[in-house]
Amino acid sequence: MDDRGGSFVAVRRISQGLERGSVYHSSSAEVVAGSAAWLGRGLSCVCVQGRDGDPRPSFDLTPAQEECLQRLQSRIDVAYDSSISQHQEALKDLWKLAFPEEELHGVVSEQWKEMGWQGKDPSTDFRGGGFISLENLLYFARKFPKSFQDLLRKQVGDRSVWEYPFAVAGINITFMLIQMLDLEAVKPRSIVGETFLRFLSAVNESAFDLLYCIAFKLMDQQWLSMRASYMEFNTVMKSTRRQLEREIMVEDITSLEDLPSYSLLSQ
Repeated sequence: MDDRGGSFVAVRRISQGLERGSVYHSSSAEVVAGSAAWLGRGLSCVCVQGRDGDPRPSFDLTPAQEECLQRLQSRIDVAYDSSISQHQEALKDLWKLAFPEEELHGVVSEQWKEMGWQGKDPSTDFRGGGFISLENLLYFARKFPKSFQDLLRKQVGDRSVWEYPFAVAGINITFMLIQMLDLEAVKPRSIVGETFLRFLSAVNESAFDLLYCIAFKLMDQQWLSMRASYMEFNTVMKSTRRQLEREIMVEDITSLEDLPSYSLLSQ
């Protein structure tokens, strides 16, 4: 993202899979600034704006729902802080899960570009999603390692010459879900947000993280089916949101594992 918060970095795909040490470099031959797809906290949400006429029902939360929602909102409120050792260790853990065969040389390193961060310091990219976006990536890597690696290394499908950067796309997805589910409000003001609370309970505290995994894999499927390149990233995100909303609103869906797009994930 540039200093104005209006772009993200697109990645030129050299060959099938991730070409380590060559794909995510910042040379002018391999990386370009994309359109306004990067979403930051406080910026207008270009790719996930609500549609006019969305229902705004009034409803009451059960005590259990309210408690779970508050815990999730507390997670959302935590900004990534590179001065906190727990945050640094979590970032290092992400590297180990992504590239177990390669030692990370430092929290600030050119190596991070290989994962799809925009620069050598990932902390500058967390403005759009906060610490929860790192937690989402960690959950994805641990729960569905095969799908995580497939997306990271672009191993599935007929890929675009100019691919979306994995890590930055992940933060976009966290931000999109927060907006779609209206999680920064005292209580969700949309029917989609209300419906999501059915999946969030004491026995399923990771519902948001699981939905993140589903959304990431669905976004990649949409990317492939649309034969998209970096200029279509916003369009792909809009399509992903619409499909998620449709699936969440199906009446007989009782768990996130019942969503049709859950079947896209592989462990």
